[in-house]
Amino acid sequence: MQRAAPQTFERVLSSMCTEPHPSAREAAERFLATNPGDPATYAEVSALEARAVNGLGRLAGLGQSTSSPTAAPDPNAASDGPHGYVTSGGTEANIQAVRSARHRSDATDPNVVAPESVHFSFTKAADILGVELRTVPTDDDHRADVDAVGAAVDSETILVVGVAGTTEYGRIDPIPELAEIAHDADAYCHVDAAWGGFLLPFTDHAWHFGHAPIDSMTIDPHKCGRAVIPAGGLLFRERDGMDALAVDTPYLESTSQASLTGTRSGAGVASAVAAMDALWPEGYRREYERADRLARWFAAELRSRDRDVADVELPIVVVDLDEPTFRALRDGGWRLSRTGDGLARIVVMPHVTREMLRAFLDDLDALR
Repeated sequence: MQRAAPQTFERVLSSMCTEPHPSAREAAERFLATNPGDPATYAEVSALEARAVNGLGRLAGLGQSTSSPTAAPDPNAASDGPHGYVTSGGTEANIQAVRSARHRSDATDPNVVAPESVHFSFTKAADILGVELRTVPTDDDHRADVDAVGAAVDSETILVVGVAGTTEYGRIDPIPELAEIAHDADAYCHVDAAWGGFLLPFTDHAWHFGHAPIDSMTIDPHKCGRAVIPAGGLLFRERDGMDALAVDTPYLESTSQASLTGTRSGAGVASAVAAMDALWPEGYRREYERADRLARWFAAELRSRDRDVADVELPIVVVDLDEPTFRALRDGGWRLSRTGDGLARIVVMPHVTREMLRAFLDDLDALR
């Protein structure tokens, strides 16, 4: 019987995941059968998870500054965080952020306010948790409209969400302004930086805990962080954000658990630590700068072919392709997706090269 093989990345232009770093792959294999969901039994991977959270906190402007991004936290050092854990991905982290806000609120008819560009995981969260999701329009640049968010917030709002690296256009919402709106309404502020979190440290954008008094964040090592799947991340500024998620686990060695999935493979945890140790900060900086240059070059090439292309902010290129052209490129093996408003979307991840994009342009030119 023929052995199954995974799809290669050589024509994948739609994914926000990529080839893991070799160190992450090796670490994942070593910790594959460990369970961070029972930290008293699996103490080694539990210690690695603390290091992963510390590393993510450092990337996101929260936590202790150390010579190593994932050094174990100093228990004697004064710190407001970070608190969190390695999730299965951005969806779990976003659901948990809503769940934590709901548990810490006394609202009787809770709602969450977010821009229409918010990830679809918040629709899942609202359905699962029985809260109202209020999505408001974005501005002409596809960022959260601050006035619209302010108008949607009321006394029953438990969480205001901003996105730092939207999945369609790669836009960064005005996070400090959204945090102010949230706190004026006695609500929490969550930033979804699942994809953008490993790119934004090398930009001038205001997006993290050090830039605004946000309360929680989603940031995924298995995207631009080069960890293996699954390795998402959830961070809280204050410990009570995590405490609100805890449930008793009487039959385990550990007496409580805050994660949503329960049993988890230690592969994601170990790979996240290995990738951050290998790449932070200069490796990630090089990858961001390469992707940024490549995305801007590609956008210029498309414009030179009279294609309508959105401005590039983070390395996502959004271009208007008619349906026959889009379908022909898909039929030719290119993995493409569309935005909600029907434009083609190309995500310049670490596996995307100039040679790949030249081949794409050649195929596009052949269709004219």
